[in-house]
Amino acid sequence: MDWSGEGVIVSVRKHGENSVIIDAFTPDRGRHAGVVRGGASRKMASTLQPGSQVQLEWRARLEEHLGSYRVEPLESRSDMFGDRVRLSALSAICSMVCFAFPERMELAGLYKSTTHLMDVLNADGDWRPLYALWELQVLEEMGFGLDLASCAVTGGTQELAFVSPRTGRAVSRGAAGEWVDKLLPLPDFLRNGFDMASDGDVLDGLRTTGHFMHSWLAPALGDRPIPDARGRLMTRLERGENAKV
Repeated sequence: MDWSGEGVIVSVRKHGENSVIIDAFTPDRGRHAGVVRGGASRKMASTLQPGSQVQLEWRARLEEHLGSYRVEPLESRSDMFGDRVRLSALSAICSMVCFAFPERMELAGLYKSTTHLMDVLNADGDWRPLYALWELQVLEEMGFGLDLASCAVTGGTQELAFVSPRTGRAVSRGAAGEWVDKLLPLPDFLRNGFDMASDGDVLDGLRTTGHFMHSWLAPALGDRPIPDARGRLMTRLERGENAKV
């Protein structure tokens, strides 16, 4: 069995003396692991970095085997390497891909949005709202999408400002009533898919997506904890590190 195509490396771990196992996220085959012979060498270190875009050739005797990769560099995405916050975001993205995405399941839409997010991150564009929208898409693609189109109480579509932590449905400002302190925030950008938002709105959006990752997604994946890398990113954003002005 063999195939070739491009992908983005999302994890690297040592395998034996001189090899590594990489997880690559690909457009057609989803998250797909394989051994890179000699991958632990200094020569390969710059290529085999999480976030690197690579050309892949995978071979195995049987499709269900781990198999081996031949890897050629396409884009390193190394412009962010001197920025702690952007590196923290990259680590969160890669960790969430490994945590949530099933192996060898085609996720073409998520591949496109993931690589776009990494490109914006590398260019130091306004990646924060894109990251929150990406988490919302991850929930959707994994079968835990939120219903943000209309109010769960009134059915209306105006002044949707909250999300029910139990049902994942939007709630309007007027219908929140006495439950307002128990509802999650719903910033406009998260509902409308805008790629611009204030830092406060981004944090509100991430608190909401984070709630459903912890309460819906993680239990479905065997109650494994959400990766620490996401928590570290949240801490940096809450501190206002490198905030956009």
